[in-house]
Amino acid sequence: MPQAPGEGAEWAADLRFPARGVLLTVTAFALPDRLAHKADPALIADDERHFAAIAGRLDELAADVSGRLDDARRQRTGGGQSALDRDLEVHRLTARLRTLRRFGLDLCLGHIVDAQHHEPIYIGRFGLTDDSGRRLLVDWRSPAAEPFFAATHADPRGLVHRRRYRWTRGRVTDYWDEAFTEDELRGHAAALDDQSAFIASLGESRSARMRDVLGTIQADQDAIIRAGSRGALVVDGGPGTGKTVVALHRAAYLLYADPRLAHRRGGVLVVGPSVPYLDYVADVLPGLGEEGVRSCTLADLVPEGAGAVHETDPVVARLKSTVAMVATIDAAVAYHEQPPTEPITVETEWGGVDVEPEDWAEAFAAPEHGTPHDEARAEVWQELLRLICDRHDDVSPHLLQRALAQSVELTGAFRRAWPLLDPAGVVADLWSVPEYLRRCAPHLAPGEVDLLQRSHARAWTVSDLPLLDAARARIGDPDAAARRRRREAALADEREQREMVLEHLIAADDSEMAVMSMLRGQDVRAALTSADEDVRTEVDLLAGPFGHVVVDEAQELTDAEWLMLLRRSPSRSLTIVGDRAQARRGFAESWSERLACVGIDRVTIATLGINYRTPEEVMLAAEPIIRAALPDANVPTSIRRTGVPVSYASLDERDAILDAWLAEHEQGEGIACVIGDLTFTGSARIRSLTPRLAKGLEFDLVVLVDPDSFGSGVEGAVDRYVAMTRATGRLVVLSRD
Repeated sequence: MPQAPGEGAEWAADLRFPARGVLLTVTAFALPDRLAHKADPALIADDERHFAAIAGRLDELAADVSGRLDDARRQRTGGGQSALDRDLEVHRLTARLRTLRRFGLDLCLGHIVDAQHHEPIYIGRFGLTDDSGRRLLVDWRSPAAEPFFAATHADPRGLVHRRRYRWTRGRVTDYWDEAFTEDELRGHAAALDDQSAFIASLGESRSARMRDVLGTIQADQDAIIRAGSRGALVVDGGPGTGKTVVALHRAAYLLYADPRLAHRRGGVLVVGPSVPYLDYVADVLPGLGEEGVRSCTLADLVPEGAGAVHETDPVVARLKSTVAMVATIDAAVAYHEQPPTEPITVETEWGGVDVEPEDWAEAFAAPEHGTPHDEARAEVWQELLRLICDRHDDVSPHLLQRALAQSVELTGAFRRAWPLLDPAGVVADLWSVPEYLRRCAPHLAPGEVDLLQRSHARAWTVSDLPLLDAARARIGDPDAAARRRRREAALADEREQREMVLEHLIAADDSEMAVMSMLRGQDVRAALTSADEDVRTEVDLLAGPFGHVVVDEAQELTDAEWLMLLRRSPSRSLTIVGDRAQARRGFAESWSERLACVGIDRVTIATLGINYRTPEEVMLAAEPIIRAALPDANVPTSIRRTGVPVSYASLDERDAILDAWLAEHEQGEGIACVIGDLTFTGSARIRSLTPRLAKGLEFDLVVLVDPDSFGSGVEGAVDRYVAMTRATGRLVVLSRD
């Protein structure tokens, strides 16, 4: 048993680490010698005891959930709803076990002490109680945890003390005490100023993934994270202000706190500017306990996005970016919904059956408004047959419908009047049939119609994607319901066949140890469970609707691209992240004016003005570049200096500079990036990106190659500004001279 402090032995906690599956008797603290004064038992003994309770409880919960998961996997079902319920329970327990095993003690961020209770409240990535109901950790998103992030010396929120931990490989390697009263300051020898934990984190080396910053969220950021979800919240701020951090933590907070999103109703979609960005932030939400959030780029929203290239003609790109052009899709589809205006007579064994224009018109009006074209087609056909049969009640409706359905004349007329459409084909026709585009887009001038025509109609560009998305939404998929029924029947049959095979193997086993009986559960059924997974495509999963959508680098979106996102957010509940000064096409309006253009009218603006990431030395070089093009740019104020000025060299020094940096950081710490040099292939620790793909990312070293070649005007200035401000440590600018 561990000894308590004061009994002549260093306090050691009995710590279990579920993720490692081992039991260790060690101290949770691994403070370096220079911090020996913080290892005083009087300062850390209470933490040690509490950590021991947390570790033991995590171990118990992991064992309990693992046992329940095994039981669920062994459960025999008769198929149908019971099989679905079993599979859902397996999925839920698997996710819970993964969350429990993701962290050890490092799920604890710190603790607070308020003036009323004087007992520490420990803040964690998720809530935790022991088997008696005693609270071991408060979820960071709960109201009780808010002072941990929001308290400042100007507004202590009732706190007298706050402690934040730095964890390294599951051990505390530093901690910071912040005192909010003079008495508390005298009682803590380790007390430092209220920014110590945060400032210390800023100088840490970057990695290929965004590092965990939950424990150092600042008060201004926390206020935005906890804002309500009604309407659109714009998080506006310059480089390094933590916009992305705020947006992702806000997504996790809303999933916890918002009744509309609780228990995953509606869900959250995160839309980022590029694949490198999505890779960079991939661990953030799982690290906050949220693994069900979907993320994508705009190109991921339609199948054609994977091969789409950027439009080379800026005029064509501008023409395709408008709300009016997206509205062209409705007209293009309506062109194919034309009821015949002349009567036809269908010959049957009971004589001629007349189909009047009024029948066609009434049948065409039957689908509910908004029903996709292809999905409404069956409804129109059935309504047309019903109308005809109602006028011929002297013949069996069943027989007459069958006769009408076999009529080449009637089915041909229907096929011409309401054909099945291919969304991509409709858009391609706009770029290859001038008269079709002219009729569907009367707002275009004759020269603009000609400019939009191209020889390869399906050579998709990024500017086509909003139109393809609109076409897919307007046209729909007539086979979707049939495919879903076939899939459900196939899965049910597969489950039944699997159960029969397993039971046959068990029954036929006459071995002394009955080895085959193990097939009743364990990992065999778990492995086979994967056959029950939903086989919908990723595009289907991104179709929405979602309860909340987070959009990063939103200043770049065109009107047409906004409509893609709003199609997935009918509630208009949005977190919009961006910087008007980083808009490559320019951004002259206010956020409210810009969003009103696409129908977003409930807008709240939250501004971040402190640059936590980019050193002052880099910002001093970057600020004049953006102000020359945008004098009113919101350039944030950097709060730290590195003492390393921006350096300038020639391109032939590139490799020597990178080699020297790697040698200086040979322990594998840090990430560098070469921006603007497509001849550099990159490596695991040195990326090679364009300014566009570098958006939203950060690197210890940025080597910027020939920034003057990025172009002139706003676009060139923005690219240079963005590229420079990716640096968190050192910036080197290389010229080709």
